[in-house]
Amino acid sequence: MAFGDGLGHFSSAIVCLITALSVQIGTNIANDYYDFKKGADTKDRIGPTRVTQAGLIKPETVRNGFIIAFSITAICCVFLVMRAGWPLAVIGIISIISGILYTGGPKPLGYIGLGDLFVLIFFGPVAVAGTYYVQSLELNAAVISAGFGPGFISCAILAVNNMRDIDSDSKTGKRTLAVRFGRGFAQREYYLCLVFAALLPILIFAMIDDHLPIVASSLILLLASPVIQTVFSRTDGPSLNLALAQTGKLLLIYSIIFSIGWVL
Repeated sequence: MAFGDGLGHFSSAIVCLITALSVQIGTNIANDYYDFKKGADTKDRIGPTRVTQAGLIKPETVRNGFIIAFSITAICCVFLVMRAGWPLAVIGIISIISGILYTGGPKPLGYIGLGDLFVLIFFGPVAVAGTYYVQSLELNAAVISAGFGPGFISCAILAVNNMRDIDSDSKTGKRTLAVRFGRGFAQREYYLCLVFAALLPILIFAMIDDHLPIVASSLILLLASPVIQTVFSRTDGPSLNLALAQTGKLLLIYSIIFSIGWVL
């Protein structure tokens, strides 16, 4: 969006990419470590292999891994702060803390049902608007609104993940929204997140009366139909793991189509 508006700053965009990747990697490794420590990951896990629980890597090594990843995030944030000021320091600090507290600490966010909200905000408008701001040093309503598209699809990914893990999470006290409100809630959450993401490009075009090609990204809902059917009809781990991966692909396709549409 920044490059489409003639405000792109290549080096800042690259640093934002590295920052986003290191936060994501650090959070995933921290989840691997803390879920094992809290007993949420057991031999009965039906999701992708967790290296700590499987005994493939020592817990101390996994812990050092997320410390290194978040250290890379902190180093990148120094550049971003020099480029765009203190708001980026706040975003960086909150992102690192949230990545650790998602499954770590006495009241992990993911264990009390707040994971969905944090994923929506940080994988959505914070990521998109933050990256835009670092390059352009300005913000607008269209950019902030556009961020909710990937945020909603990221929430859909989490909904599938939590729906798959309902049984194991409920046994270990991990009170995700799927555990609190049931499988039907998680299915509806998944569907509505995809619908909201598909509607956003249309609403943004109506709001700014520009960048008409972004509306093509709304077709993601048609591509999602087989996955939606799987989510509503299957409960076994392998099928939901596949749905999770397919939803990740939908996020990538949606983002690419929207980005190309904005530049055009």
